[in-house]
Amino acid sequence: CETCSEEEAKYRCPRCMKYSCSLLCVKKHKLALSCNGVRDKTAFVSVNDFTDLNLLSDYRFLEDVGRTADAAARYPTMHSPATKKLLSCLRNKARRCNIDLRTLPVGFTKRRENSTTFNCVEKKFYWHLKLIFPHCHAEYTLKGVPDDKTLADILKPYIDPVESDPVVCQRLKIYTVSPQSDVQILMKVENRKQNSVRYNELDASRSLLDNLKGKVIIEYPTLFVVLKTLKKDMVILGQ
Repeated sequence: CETCSEEEAKYRCPRCMKYSCSLLCVKKHKLALSCNGVRDKTAFVSVNDFTDLNLLSDYRFLEDVGRTADAAARYPTMHSPATKKLLSCLRNKARRCNIDLRTLPVGFTKRRENSTTFNCVEKKFYWHLKLIFPHCHAEYTLKGVPDDKTLADILKPYIDPVESDPVVCQRLKIYTVSPQSDVQILMKVENRKQNSVRYNELDASRSLLDNLKGKVIIEYPTLFVVLKTLKKDMVILGQ
């Protein structure tokens, strides 16, 4: 057993291929490695290791994708004229703010969960926003974030030593104990090759709208909050 190193292994995790001897060790390894135990259907397999089972797995995966796409295409609300008009209006408003907002086809998770709206009276966006803290493996989703709010104010409930929620503060302890000058806010640059991922560094003192200007947004902004001393493979654009 790769968890307790005491008993003979009986099970193998379909996700990470770790050997376990009991249900207790299975649960421990999932907790320690943040493993969900579900086989990764899109994991890379080299040509030398490719077998008939892998071919069958790929075929079934494509069948599942086909069924999901077909089900999404039949969903009436997503194809209603009102929905299409709303999305078109949202993209046009973003374009006037120098933001290239792009929406995904029906059926994508980000399309379903996006709650971004534009208030015509106040003439400002209320964004659906995702915050990712990679050093703590934590993600938070915010809804209705006004575009004139600064990034520093958005992050206060999470990493501010005084104003943050005690439970959240404990989970993100590595951020709260670090000096604020060490905190960086990054956003992935879209439309780049897979082997050339780059990030834009955002200004925490400026508003969300100012930071999004001149950038491509797929459905809604996803911000990565990192520490300069710990980030390794996240290369900032221009470096």
